[in-house]
Amino acid sequence: MAVVVGIGFFSPGAAMADTIVPLPDGHIEGPGVKITSVGERAIISPSLASNGAGRSAWLSGTVTAEVVTPDGVVGPNNGPQNFPGTNDSSTHNTSNLTVGYVVGCQVSLGALSANSSFTISATPSLSGGFSFPLSPGQVKWVLINYLELIKSDTYQMQYQDIPMDIQGCGGYAQARQFSVVEIIGADYAKVTLYGQPFSLG
Repeated sequence: MAVVVGIGFFSPGAAMADTIVPLPDGHIEGPGVKITSVGERAIISPSLASNGAGRSAWLSGTVTAEVVTPDGVVGPNNGPQNFPGTNDSSTHNTSNLTVGYVVGCQVSLGALSANSSFTISATPSLSGGFSFPLSPGQVKWVLINYLELIKSDTYQMQYQDIPMDIQGCGGYAQARQFSVVEIIGADYAKVTLYGQPFSLG
C-alpha cells in the first residue's frame, strides 16, 4: 500500500444526547479503479449554538482506492478546483483521490448519483474541522482531504472524529460521504462512490 493518510481530532464521546450512526460499507469499480469505503460512522450531537437551526456531527471512515494510472507527476497540481469531483482536468496532470461529504438542508440526497446536477457551493476543510452556514434548499460539498496518485498502487485515506458544525438550517438536514478517483492519461476516467445518506436532525 503506497499511502495512508490519517486525520483525527478529539472525540466527543457518546454523551447521553448524542446519536451514533453506523453506516454500511460501499464498493464500486470502474476503468482502472476500485474504491472501497469501510468503517464509516457519524456521531450526531446537539449544536453548540443551541438555537434550533444548528447541527453538529463527528465523522469517521476509511476509504481505499486501487488504481492503475500513468506513473509520475506530469504537471502542476493546485488542489481541488471544481466540485463535484476532484481537480479541474484542464489544470492538472496527476490522478487523484478526493474524499468528503455532501451536505444538504431540506434537500433529499437519496437520489444523488455520479450524474446528479446541483448548484454547488464548495467549502474548504479547516484545520479544526468544518463550520459553515447552510440555507434551506442549499447543498454544499465539504472536502475532507485529497491525495495525488502518482503511480499504480493501493491508496488509503482514514479519518476519525472530524467535527462538522452547520448553522442556519431550520429544517431537516442530510449528509452523505463521497469518494472520487480521477485517472488522467489517454483513457481518462472518473469514478464516484457515494455512501448512504444519513440525517443530521
